[in-house]
Amino acid sequence: MTRADAISRAREDFKSGAFLTELDRRVAYRTESQNPSRGAELRGYLEQEMVPAFAALDFTSRIVESPSGKAPFLLAEHHESETAPTVLIYGHGDVVDGMEGEWRDGRDPWRTTVAGTRLYGRGTADNKGQHSINMAALRAVRDARGGKLGFNAKFIVEMGEEIGSPDLGKVCDLNRDALKADLFMASDGPRLSADRPTLFLGCRGGIRIHLDVNLRDGGHHSGNWGGVLANPATILVNAISTLVDGHGRLQLDALKPPRLTNQIRSYLADVQVVPTEDEPALAENWGEEGLSAAERLYAWNTLEVLAMSSGNIDKPANAIPGHANAVLQLRFVVGTRVDGLVDAVRAHLVEKGFPMVEVRAAQSFAASRTDFDSPWIKWAANSVQETTGKPPAVLPNFGGSLPNDVFSEILGLPTIWVPHSYPGCSQHAPNEHILLPLTEEALTIMAGLFWDLGELPRPLT
Repeated sequence: MTRADAISRAREDFKSGAFLTELDRRVAYRTESQNPSRGAELRGYLEQEMVPAFAALDFTSRIVESPSGKAPFLLAEHHESETAPTVLIYGHGDVVDGMEGEWRDGRDPWRTTVAGTRLYGRGTADNKGQHSINMAALRAVRDARGGKLGFNAKFIVEMGEEIGSPDLGKVCDLNRDALKADLFMASDGPRLSADRPTLFLGCRGGIRIHLDVNLRDGGHHSGNWGGVLANPATILVNAISTLVDGHGRLQLDALKPPRLTNQIRSYLADVQVVPTEDEPALAENWGEEGLSAAERLYAWNTLEVLAMSSGNIDKPANAIPGHANAVLQLRFVVGTRVDGLVDAVRAHLVEKGFPMVEVRAAQSFAASRTDFDSPWIKWAANSVQETTGKPPAVLPNFGGSLPNDVFSEILGLPTIWVPHSYPGCSQHAPNEHILLPLTEEALTIMAGLFWDLGELPRPLT
């Protein structure tokens, strides 16, 4: 059997409907990790769906309980050779709220529905569809090789990614030996675009910054007191403008990343950020000057105002409010110094005349990515191009967040993500979906990657 045969088997799995039937069954599990009443569904997805699926692939698997008592994990392993490469694969079976009643045309989020080239259902894009593609590709390669993969494979499935993966790091740390591998390769998040295969090497980090101005209890009549009482809302918006200006450009050096290297610029030179018709248009004259859209999105830091509050926006009173609050988020790339960031923001605001603005941080996660010099990057890019005939976009990091640091820092693995969704997939919203042509291509990409991994006599170094 050949590489072409493995890819053909993956494509036939899609065309026959077998893969879509499998995915429909998995979407039916209402694995909303943010819903405390879904504990049985979270466990059931692993015990009733994943354990048999891995057994059919000749994996041994076990359930690992969460150290904090939250959602469990599944660890699965297939071992063939002491010298062959070992890949660690990740997926998460939990989803966000189903949002029943909000889906277009009355669709049920817990069943897959085909409409044109789209397959709707909660978890189709994030992440049941993506790890199901990878498992189906393993099956295609195993069948093509007569019951062998040609490499060693390990899989970890968590059920708490949508609540911030609170125990993933602890579980991986406690199971270092069981998770030892040569390469981490998984799928989550969107591609650069629907028609361009993509590899990304890590994730931006994030930190929420809360700004509060509390001047007095209650409001005071704006006619009687306007002009003589300080307005906390006015103070707050002007304080924010000293951090990020009206064009989204960072004003404080402590918020900025290191200077872009020529190596990063070269990787992003041919990357175009082009929204589709149902995605928002890029804003003109927005973001850091002198950078391309790809560099702003994948290689730079951004400070976004997520929410603001002062007074009652639905029933505004003719009164000067007593307090104002805002939540900002800094998305940052590897190399950004975030230790002491809150102190730097606080000192900056004092210097700018805003000592009354209280500053605190919450909900932070780390930035991480694979070294650009890793031989696994070129190997993966060559494999994807051989399968699709298209050079993949190689991004330094995903624009959003994933627990990549657990695998790159705690386990010390080179990390490569191969996403099977696209930016307009409506993940975390009503009408979540995957694209059928993209799904078929993704199955062939992963079958090619897994076949090529089995062709390596030993791990790349």
